[in-house]
Amino acid sequence: METKLNFKPKALNGKNIKIIISLLVVFVGLLAFGILRDTDDLITHKQANSLYSQDKIQKVIVDGEYIRLRTADNNYKIYKDAINKTAFFTKYPVEVTEDSSYLYDILSLLIILGAFGLLYRFIKQSKLQQLRQIRSVNRADNADSSDPVQALSSNVTFADVAGIKDVKEELEEIIDFLREPQKYRDLDIRLPKGVLLVGPPGVGKTLISKAVAGEADVPFFYQSGASFVHIYVGMGAKRVNELFKKAKQMAPSIIFIDEIDAVGKSRGEFRNDEREATLNQLLTEMDGFEDSSGVIVIGATNKIDMLDEALLRAGRFDRRIHISLPDLEDRAKTLELYLAHKPNQVDIAQVARMTVGFNSAALDTLTNEAAIFAMREGRTIVETSDFDAVKEKVLSGKRKILSFTEQEREIQAIYQGAKAVIATWLDVEFEKIGIVNTQLIAQEHEILSRSKLLNKIKVYLAGSLATKIHYNEQFSNASADIMLAKELVRKVIYEYAMSENFIVTPLQEEDLLRESVSEVNALLKTLEKALSEVSNYLLSYENITHDECKEILREIF
Repeated sequence: METKLNFKPKALNGKNIKIIISLLVVFVGLLAFGILRDTDDLITHKQANSLYSQDKIQKVIVDGEYIRLRTADNNYKIYKDAINKTAFFTKYPVEVTEDSSYLYDILSLLIILGAFGLLYRFIKQSKLQQLRQIRSVNRADNADSSDPVQALSSNVTFADVAGIKDVKEELEEIIDFLREPQKYRDLDIRLPKGVLLVGPPGVGKTLISKAVAGEADVPFFYQSGASFVHIYVGMGAKRVNELFKKAKQMAPSIIFIDEIDAVGKSRGEFRNDEREATLNQLLTEMDGFEDSSGVIVIGATNKIDMLDEALLRAGRFDRRIHISLPDLEDRAKTLELYLAHKPNQVDIAQVARMTVGFNSAALDTLTNEAAIFAMREGRTIVETSDFDAVKEKVLSGKRKILSFTEQEREIQAIYQGAKAVIATWLDVEFEKIGIVNTQLIAQEHEILSRSKLLNKIKVYLAGSLATKIHYNEQFSNASADIMLAKELVRKVIYEYAMSENFIVTPLQEEDLLRESVSEVNALLKTLEKALSEVSNYLLSYENITHDECKEILREIF
């Protein structure tokens, strides 16, 4: 268990109360001593002569550097060199006392030292009590840490996870391996040690990992990346070691590390010795896996760019599964799942169409809020209108671009449709282009041709040019693609040195962009009918693949 130093204030015991009372008494004593030490009024030579003339003095006291004058009404003092001592000593009785100022100073010093001694004793006792508390917490933690890692049994299956058809297919062979590992060992087949689920928050990464464990019927070890980050050096590494040791003992099993970027951040200039020690231990444990150990590590992150390269190399998290926001079909299946046990008369297709950009978690919340709204209205059946009523509430905090109006859907369909048409015509490969996102296939070639790079620039420019032609207006949804186009132009000119001259100027960037814009405008006029067909397809289905777009172009031309 994680050690937490979270102390609550304890009730004051008898010793503490005595010390506090003693300090208060000393303080009051010092205050009284300061006030009562010398109350005689200091007077001038003229005032002393007045008392002498009026014969009010009863006694004269010689006290160190002062002459003290006692009268029936008051007591006075004056510096001994400020009066005629012979006259005063002759007329009035004189008393000589020892100089008490030194005694007063010594007494004050002793009282102050005593007060500091009591304060020091009080602080020392407080620290001793705190130390006892720390030892007590550590003993309790050590007592509880005999088995800090607990395996969970998952009742979740793929039947509980709607949509994500592609993700399920990717994970099927891992599930089969966990069910029947011997079949793979006999054929000397090695499966990936680690699977990295990459996607935005709320798309169901944790639920998917639980479904894998549930389908395979194997122990499931859940840990968050943050749980490995300790304030004590070495504790995170120890926890990683215990986790993998227990998982191997109970193999076949699944280790799921949520938000793995918390512990797997790239090691750079901002060092954190504890986090680096933990990451090194994680890397060591994954290297120590036997190919047939029966333990699969599943990590989840929405910040893959922050992960350390060593964690992503072959032999560790060598399979990556990207989970995107659900499309129209996925949203319909997800809503159908969430409404399965709720009495309803909901047009699922209509709700799916109006929830562009919602992730699975948001759809779950939306369905629950719609049911609550129906109950408040006194109805026992959820209706489509209930989703309309609570949609804005669920959208609070979401980016507006993810909640398109019907007009915005049409603009976005033309925008994304133009990118799909130009990409297909210029043979720029893509997996899927939808109203919400674009999934161009990343090229892994070491050598890139200038024409391929220019074609990609034209794809990025196509959407903004198409909407400008169609509406005679420019829109803000083009900003990200225009930035990508400019960045690629900069690389072509400066980084790849693909300009006509070796000495380059900013003017060449502008010329290349202007040339690309001209060619895309010409293509859009030629492919106007195809763009119309693809835009309508996107309005109906929200996504289009490269093959589907190619088929539309083939039918037209």
